[in-house]
Amino acid sequence: MPERGWRDSDLDRLCGPAAAIAAFATRPDDVLRLFYTASRRREVGPICAVMARGRRPYREVTPEELVRIARTEHHGGVVAIAVPRPVAELGGGPFPQALLGAKVLPLLDGIGNPHNLGAIARSAAFFGCTGMLLSDDPRQAGLSDAAYRIAEGGLEHLSVLRLPNPSVSLRALAPRFTTVAAVAAGGMAPQDLPRNKPFVLALGNEELGLPGLTAAACTHRVTLPGSGKVESLNVSVAAAVLLHALAG
Repeated sequence: MPERGWRDSDLDRLCGPAAAIAAFATRPDDVLRLFYTASRRREVGPICAVMARGRRPYREVTPEELVRIARTEHHGGVVAIAVPRPVAELGGGPFPQALLGAKVLPLLDGIGNPHNLGAIARSAAFFGCTGMLLSDDPRQAGLSDAAYRIAEGGLEHLSVLRLPNPSVSLRALAPRFTTVAAVAAGGMAPQDLPRNKPFVLALGNEELGLPGLTAAACTHRVTLPGSGKVESLNVSVAAAVLLHALAG
């Protein structure tokens, strides 16, 4: 029976031990149920104890049953069923404390593949980012089971906020951040960007790039120099390289 009035279809399925353990570390009260295979018994032992103390259900199941629960074969042997995270809007009020002090704040605008979103979130958390912005572009992927799985727990360590009008918001963020558009060609090398402020790094759709208004609202453009043998990198790979370069 659905908990707390949530429909089962609305709940997040956090697949894999990294995603499940990160959720327990950051928002344990949101985890409603836990399922795992015998091969993951030792890894999930500590979080099973948390579930037991909270009188929430947890159960060892067969791999076949976990496929049904996870709705994917790529479950990693662990599935936590959790309350979906709200994605608040970055409005005109006080700047969120969680984003202060971060060296880079990635902005995703039109990236529709949830695997790319998850991979960027994983890299962002790895390189010390504290947040991630998602535009209201209808193509833009949101938080999903696939994104959580690919992020390997990274999404749990990021404040995810919605940016309803990136071209306006980027100009409003300019006094606090150096706003940078990642482009396939014609931009500065990462090492040539000014380092007097933290960065907002705007990343766009692989095929079409950033929307024109978003790119125009950024104060700088950045391009990764390559061999020329291929046109560009996958957006999640490019994001990882740029995050490393800008956060260093």
